[in-house]
Amino acid sequence: MKVRLFLIASLLILVGATFPIHARAEFFSPEERARLEAQYQEIQKEIAQWQSILDDTQLKKNSLQGDVTMLNAQIKKAEAEIKQRSITISNLNAEINARSAKIKNLDQRIVRGQESLASMLQTVREVESSTLPEIILSSKSVSEFFADFDALLTVEQKLDELFTSIRGAKTQAEIEKKTLAKQQTQELDARYVVETKKKVVAQSEAEKKSLLAITKNQEASYQKVLAERQQQAAKIRAALFPLRDSGGIPFGTALDYASYASQKTGVRAAFILAILSQESDLGKNVGSCFISSLQTGDGVGKNTGKFFAGVMKSPRDTDPFLKITSALGLPWATTPVSCPSTGGYGGAMGPSQFIPSTWVLYQARLAKALGVSKPNPWEAKDAIMATALYMSDLGADAGTYSAERNAACRYYSGRSCDSKKPANSFYGNSVIAKATDFQNNIDFLKGL
Repeated sequence: MKVRLFLIASLLILVGATFPIHARAEFFSPEERARLEAQYQEIQKEIAQWQSILDDTQLKKNSLQGDVTMLNAQIKKAEAEIKQRSITISNLNAEINARSAKIKNLDQRIVRGQESLASMLQTVREVESSTLPEIILSSKSVSEFFADFDALLTVEQKLDELFTSIRGAKTQAEIEKKTLAKQQTQELDARYVVETKKKVVAQSEAEKKSLLAITKNQEASYQKVLAERQQQAAKIRAALFPLRDSGGIPFGTALDYASYASQKTGVRAAFILAILSQESDLGKNVGSCFISSLQTGDGVGKNTGKFFAGVMKSPRDTDPFLKITSALGLPWATTPVSCPSTGGYGGAMGPSQFIPSTWVLYQARLAKALGVSKPNPWEAKDAIMATALYMSDLGADAGTYSAERNAACRYYSGRSCDSKKPANSFYGNSVIAKATDFQNNIDFLKGL
């Protein structure tokens, strides 16, 4: 029962650092800005007060009154953080709207400039296309001719100014568009956190209601509930966590490895486990292969013996694969790797699914993080650390919804989740859903 909100609350505080409350002056009046700032600071104090109550009740957990008090404090703190995040969203909305209007004005300015530019260029072409005899034989007087000449010089000067203006407007528009995209991502992350916290508040309210139904005279009944929770926790810890091309390990062990990797990299443990679980699910469909020729990279299915051409790219991956297996004392011909997918190579190793040429790039960092001399891609602890390091490099250590989702998509396809062509978005969405489930289990275990 401990604090399902505790870790998420801490995450929100960290995320809050990336969503500053201070709005730019041009988007709010001084009075409105002062009011929002005061409201924000007041909520910050309220959060700190409920955190203090949570800290005090930690010593009383696993008792009826202690758990009720803790749940109440968690709920109040979460509600205050929702209010705080709502202010952030309001600020972002104001900035997004103002910036969108600014971009629209810049685009209109560019269009007007281009139209003026076309008109001026047409004038210059007409004047420059006239020959000297045509000018002499024209009915214009000398004064009119020089007036036209002065006008041409003025047009050319205006053209130069217009070129400069359009270039400046385009540069400014690009800067504004990049800033707008960043703010839209921040708003998406903030809304995701609010919706997640609302669900947790509702769940905690239900638990609190259930506990309040047990009176002080029914402490024995509460102890029975507590015993049932402990049994549930034991089942979670003992449940096998599947790993691709490797034997499953107890969930509790996988969590220990992922928590250690999280400390080293800053990537959320639940997210690390979600990536590995997703890869395990894909492995059921893709299957495992053995390399039969280091020269060609061809191989056969591990369970079927079916021939596969190009299981591993040679020599890019076959050479480091031989070095990796030899250093670990593993027979390369019977060490499983992934089978090739449609239109591509396989050859990825172990739970983390690193191809050999990528694994060697991480060996030194893995050895340092794990305190070993020869990291093993088929060893659960090593593979989990490798996944964490790689996901950190892809930006998942930021901890936000969009950062984790995009990191998952990059892990799968090499590019961020694409909303217009969501060929890889299914992977990111699935990983986020798995991470939510794992986080629920982790919070449950940490509460007992």
